Amino acid sequence: MAKKKKLGIFVGENGKWTFFHEIFAALNRSYQTEVFTPKQFELPLLSGRLNRWAYHNHMQTMLRHNDLCFFEWASELLTAATHLPKTCPIVTRLHSYELTFWASRVNWNHVDRVILLTRAMESKFRAAYPDHAHKTVIINNGVDLKKFTPPAHKPFQFNLGMVCNIHPIKRIYELVLTVHNLKRMGLNPHLHIAGGRWENAYFDDYFVAIQRAIEKLDLQDNVTQYGFVEDTPAWLQKIDIFISNSYWEGQQVALLEAMGCGCHCLAHFWDGVEEVLPAENIYVTENELIGKIVAFAEKSAAERQRCQAHLRSIAEERFDIIQTAAQICSFVDSTIHLAQKEQSLCVSAT
Repeated sequence: MAKKKKLGIFVGENGKWTFFHEIFAALNRSYQTEVFTPKQFELPLLSGRLNRWAYHNHMQTMLRHNDLCFFEWASELLTAATHLPKTCPIVTRLHSYELTFWASRVNWNHVDRVILLTRAMESKFRAAYPDHAHKTVIINNGVDLKKFTPPAHKPFQFNLGMVCNIHPIKRIYELVLTVHNLKRMGLNPHLHIAGGRWENAYFDDYFVAIQRAIEKLDLQDNVTQYGFVEDTPAWLQKIDIFISNSYWEGQQVALLEAMGCGCHCLAHFWDGVEEVLPAENIYVTENELIGKIVAFAEKSAAERQRCQAHLRSIAEERFDIIQTAAQICSFVDSTIHLAQKEQSLCVSAT
């Protein structure tokens, strides 16, 4: 039996594992994995210097002793690793925000391949780093479709839903105003918002503005904020229409989860959403959004069920985490084999 290849895994703190657990499990089955977890020293006066040394020493050791190192985010860990001597192939998965906040700090000469989630994100990367355009591949995000499933029976109750952190990019404030306008039309929508308050004092005013808008427009019975939700699948099964109102996303996992749970999904026209939803589920203006919400509410139960089943079928075809994990494992394997082949050719030439 062939010995498993060694794979170094760089993810970061626990919060960054959110979209990676199933992928890691698949990699762990196929490879001998080692996760980057630097030691922390708490000695008086010397802890800062020792921790910096331990961080870079552990990182360099992993780069030297593994057949390939995989970076789940193209952010701080990748930045540090690519400014060390290159000793093994590096593959990274770039989600979205890294392109704006981290990519310019990465030494892309030391990165062998870049996994992107959408053609839209790939185009942005290639435009910013044309010398590395040949390194990209698109592998969609995936969700556990055994966990995110439609309910057996779902009567329409005009429940609108969002799953997101309370952040301006998600345009929650604007959706509260949409609920107000729907109510003025004589309708009775209920907006359910699952997601924690962004841990950044800079956005506190945004959180407060949302609360004040709800109060001033007398929407306390029409908007509910839940904070962090433990059982997202069960929560989504109660939502009739999931709305992605963001102006920027990579490939929103919450949207894919909602599709899996049989929600009717509508989204603002952020770059890449056309690779997830049919054109008729995408809007530009608030008037378009209201028109699509009302049109769905007026459909018969059978028509609504057909719309929801269609989105579930798209999720099954393109956004199953089993498929995503298998594609990433195959991609990692081919990258290792190519690097070893090139190394053999170099040795033969000498």
